Amino acid sequence: MTWLVPLPVVMPLLGAAATLLMFRRPRVQRAISVSVLTATLVVSAALLVLAAGGPLVVAVGGWPAPLGIVLVADQLATLMLVVSSAVTLCVLLYSIGQGGADGDEEHPLSVYHPTYLILTAGVTNAFLSGDLFNLYVGFEILLAASYVLITLGGTETRIRAGTTYVVVSLLSSVIFLAGIGLIYAATGTLNMAQLVERLDALPDGVRLVLQGMLLLAFGIKAAIFPLSAWLPDSYPTAPAPVTAVFAGLLTKVGVYAIIRTETLLFPGGRVADLLMVAALSTMVVGILGAVAQSDIKRLLSFTLVSHIGYLLFGVGLASRAGLSAAVFYTLHHIVVQTTLLLVAGLVERRGGSTALDRLGGLARTAPVLAVLFLLPALNLAGIPPFSGFLGKLGLIQAGAGEGSALAWLLVAGSAVTSLLTLYALARVWNLAFWRTPATDPAAAPLRSSRLMVTSTAVLVVAGMLFTVAAGPLYALTDTVAADLLARSPYVRAVLP
Repeated sequence: MTWLVPLPVVMPLLGAAATLLMFRRPRVQRAISVSVLTATLVVSAALLVLAAGGPLVVAVGGWPAPLGIVLVADQLATLMLVVSSAVTLCVLLYSIGQGGADGDEEHPLSVYHPTYLILTAGVTNAFLSGDLFNLYVGFEILLAASYVLITLGGTETRIRAGTTYVVVSLLSSVIFLAGIGLIYAATGTLNMAQLVERLDALPDGVRLVLQGMLLLAFGIKAAIFPLSAWLPDSYPTAPAPVTAVFAGLLTKVGVYAIIRTETLLFPGGRVADLLMVAALSTMVVGILGAVAQSDIKRLLSFTLVSHIGYLLFGVGLASRAGLSAAVFYTLHHIVVQTTLLLVAGLVERRGGSTALDRLGGLARTAPVLAVLFLLPALNLAGIPPFSGFLGKLGLIQAGAGEGSALAWLLVAGSAVTSLLTLYALARVWNLAFWRTPATDPAAAPLRSSRLMVTSTAVLVVAGMLFTVAAGPLYALTDTVAADLLARSPYVRAVLP
């Protein structure tokens, strides 16, 4: 069944070509996009089941590793594929529903569908890549598509924010490419399975430089403090569906790359203290920024930065428990963060703004919208028994088990960040939903279509399912963490 492995990359690319040819027929574009992403989700779920028996490997073009590029579908990659495919499908449906609600047959714009599918192909290629240069190609595919999506509409604010995003993304890409060049010069290969042996043979100083280059590049993409200042200024200006999929997926591709390279290529926790300091800084600075915001989209952008720190915490621990909790929390955060930003889009349509001083009374006038916000907000804040609480509890237990002073400091920082997240989101609830409606609404409310609400509700339910299925899912992430630390299952599958 290895022929299934390339399909999550190939199908969106073919779908992008088809939707581009159908640019004058928006209904056909919508049908193609939904069909392609639904098929991608089904194939990703099948790969997750098949990967339980060991990683599935495909040599692109028939060139065997290490000479050729390989796609590797192990349990970590397939877990990320399933969750990202589900999220991209729901966001696409939300986008289509938004066009229907506005009575605009041409919305979203004809360029949206091919660009969105290319973005999806870049994300899936990054997850499946078994070669550093192909990982770089995956990043560039998704970034090229994101340049178009973040500036859709062509307003001054979006162009300005898009320019910042492009400059920062290009900088990280240049650093990544330079790191790839240095790794190839030092080892003569970019195949990650072969790098496992060759990097271990290098002097410690050389390995540290190579590791630092990759961490710097991925740290910018993942928005790790102090490399995160670009994100809160870029994401909130885009249309709601674009902001949601960016927040849910693009930073997580950077986190995935850190997990993959730190466990497979640079094991042993040589920079563990640096990662944990960065994790603590990201948590604290991000959540303090969120508390200071008076706009829902900007507030959620800062919470996104803050909660990247939790993911980095688990990687920095370099233990099975820490990695398992980090993978679990990554999956949880993709769904919950995307959901909250889709809800912010619904709030903007209902209240005419996302500025908290212009909103009020939504719990009475839009009770369904209030529920759609409340559940993922409690989940993100880590209120028991939601999956956010379970993920944070796993990280805290892993930190306590590690026992160092820095680990205990991170445990305390995690608890404080969670409380401040609850405070920030409770403030949104009180001002936007609970208090008396604003006497001077920012604009007349816009109707939200049933498809917009349904697609958001599906993601809310998906976030709840993480809680219901937390036991089996944690068992799966434990297996993933064990395989990541062992490295041998991955290497044997690629280089049998």
